[in-house]
Amino acid sequence: MTQDPVFVDTSVLLFSEDGARPAEREQVLAWLRQLWATRSGRVSVQVLNDFYLLATRQISPPMPQGDVRAEVRRYQHWRPWAPDQATVESAWSLESRFGLPFADALVVASAKAQGCTRLLSLALPHDAVYDSVQVLNPLVTAP
Repeated sequence: MTQDPVFVDTSVLLFSEDGARPAEREQVLAWLRQLWATRSGRVSVQVLNDFYLLATRQISPPMPQGDVRAEVRRYQHWRPWAPDQATVESAWSLESRFGLPFADALVVASAKAQGCTRLLSLALPHDAVYDSVQVLNPLVTAP
């Protein structure tokens, strides 16, 4: 069973590992379980690199490097997009037109490149639409 692909940004992956707010974490995990079950989750190399860096430094306590590496390896099944020059050009356009920080614009451009019309994010405004990509906050909307 598959459905339309959904791009997941770093903030969601990071929140799924942070036990500081268990009830909200469960909402994020429900989304991730749904994406695994339907084989519709998508990420980018950028998202996985950021996840590794932040999970080993930002959450308290930091995740052990080996655990984060195992998670990154698991998310390799989501066909991480490796941004190419066309993706960068798209990100520059999004950055200019919507005033997005470049890193966020690159996430949206990577989602577009993978044919995703939905982007799960805790960092971007819920229900914002950037070209063909709608942002969904997993704490606001159910899977």
